[in-house]
Amino acid sequence: MALSKDSLKSKIVKEMNGKGMVTEGEFAKAADLAEAIANAVIDEITSNAMVIVDKGSSAGTYKVS
Repeated sequence: MALSKDSLKSKIVKEMNGKGMVTEGEFAKAADLAEAIANAVIDEITSNAMVIVDKGSSAGTYKVS
């Protein structure tokens, strides 16, 4: 499964709405915050995360994409 900034943003916005935060409207900034968080999380994971497979023919360390 590929990582998706848009999917993560949608999940964050949904959680924010569930907590009563306003994410839509002229002055609402919560959706912008959700987008910034999603972008940073996905960028961090794809830049630095490694998957370690320690057994089998695929043993090794692989970068997350």
